[in-house]
Amino acid sequence: MRHRKPKRRRPSRIVYAALVPCAFAMTWKEPAENVLSPAPHRPPHRDHGPSEAGARPAAPRPGIVARRSWNADEGMVREKASTMRNVRAVFVHHTSQPNDYECKDVPRLLRQLEAEHVERGWDDLGYNFVVDHCGTIYEGRAGARDHSVEGAHTKGFNAGTIGVAAVGTFDEGAEVPRAMLDSIAALAAWKLKPGVDARGTTQLVSSSSESRFDKGDRVRFRVITGHRDAYETFCPGEALYDKLGYVRDKAARLRERAGSGRNGRPRPPHSEAERR
Repeated sequence: MRHRKPKRRRPSRIVYAALVPCAFAMTWKEPAENVLSPAPHRPPHRDHGPSEAGARPAAPRPGIVARRSWNADEGMVREKASTMRNVRAVFVHHTSQPNDYECKDVPRLLRQLEAEHVERGWDDLGYNFVVDHCGTIYEGRAGARDHSVEGAHTKGFNAGTIGVAAVGTFDEGAEVPRAMLDSIAALAAWKLKPGVDARGTTQLVSSSSESRFDKGDRVRFRVITGHRDAYETFCPGEALYDKLGYVRDKAARLRERAGSGRNGRPRPPHSEAERR
């Protein structure tokens, strides 16, 4: 994530995106609330809306490679993440890594990211999920696959949101693989709380004046939006940002299809890594 020097804040922009077809096996599994203990000196996030715990998600869960399958260093994790009751928005990022990687090398790239994020002073890898150009979804922050946990991805707006990072750098002119977009859409369709319109907007409250908005400001964002709409940064790059309309539309259609019962029975995981 390359950050520009902060400048005068401007009103929130609304991002328009569409979603792509889901490429993963899906299961109707949703995180339980308060399974992970909040950090002792940091109060857990309180969301007074209806709890997702025990509720059926609006779309099935896509196949996700667990942290143990990419050999995350759990000894590096400083604190367990706080859990959240509801996910109201998805912030899309890019990792700013080279685009010429092979998908078999992504576990190594994730271990590098984890180390870099902890060195910055974060408790763990900041993103809830990471997606490569083959469309493989990886669990990022510990607990994200099985619970709704608060990440460290969007300054001022981590509460009630998840961060999904695309492996690579997606500046203007870069190719954004369809499989990658499909998987981002599938994550959003599954993680957003029931009743949320993936094509719509939501109101969030800034917790930091280091974001584009003063602490305490109520800001309206697109439900699926880019990091740069909340913070002074180029992230997720012009090319990926321009594809968010596609992601929104696809996520909305996945949720609509699941709600109408047309999605069929979930398929088994594609790989052994997804079964773990």
